[in-house]
Amino acid sequence: MARPGRVDSDGDKIGSIEEIYLDQDTDKPEWLAVKTGLFGGKISFVPIEQASQSGDAVRVPFTKSQVKGSPNADADGELSQEEESALYEHYGRDYGESRSDSGLPEGGTGTADHDRDSGDVARDTSGPETDSAMTRSEEELSVGTRKRETGRVRLKKHIVTENVTKTVPVQREEVRLERDEITDANRDAAMSGKDLSEEEAEMTLSEDEVVVDKKTVPKERVRMDKDVVSEDREVSEDVRSERIEMEGDGTTVDRDQDRR
Repeated sequence: MARPGRVDSDGDKIGSIEEIYLDQDTDKPEWLAVKTGLFGGKISFVPIEQASQSGDAVRVPFTKSQVKGSPNADADGELSQEEESALYEHYGRDYGESRSDSGLPEGGTGTADHDRDSGDVARDTSGPETDSAMTRSEEELSVGTRKRETGRVRLKKHIVTENVTKTVPVQREEVRLERDEITDANRDAAMSGKDLSEEEAEMTLSEDEVVVDKKTVPKERVRMDKDVVSEDREVSEDVRSERIEMEGDGTTVDRDQDRR
């Protein structure tokens, strides 16, 4: 059915009614969601209390500027407590102290909520209304892997000093005096010089000297490489799923249950 226009207390049109929001406790109309703005692009919420029917229009005791300046609230089928509290404060009402009562006549705009004038329609308080069916959804767990750095390894070379001891055989020459008696065999050599004279004889002695030399010799090559080690790791996470149940006094048959 066509939605009536909206007027303020001075008779100026504010906008058109887009939705009627019900009080969750009393199930009575509480808020009017009104399309305002030059092209009707903004949704403003107005309390339906003290509203009155005037022909095809609804009259409320608020000015157009007050309605257009109301706090922003998402028109997603349900007002949160924070959004409702801000709206109550904007319109000068005490939040939670009074229940809504529609000021509209019986059968008028107050009965235009979707589950009353649209036939088999489900009123979903978490989003837009649907037909008599509901969509059941559930979360599926998707597990994968990604690379992350766990550390860094470097090759670093430094010099250490240690003492090495080795035993090396060495030789040296020493003088040994030998005395031979004069015999016929050595007489000629012994008597070849002057009878009495001063003489000197010289002999060179030698010994082995230990010489130490060092040279750098390559011993081995050291390099870094990586091995990939595989292991199984369990991942535990909670997933949510929706369940749909039927309520009511009538006889219901779950055909899927019968097939099972």
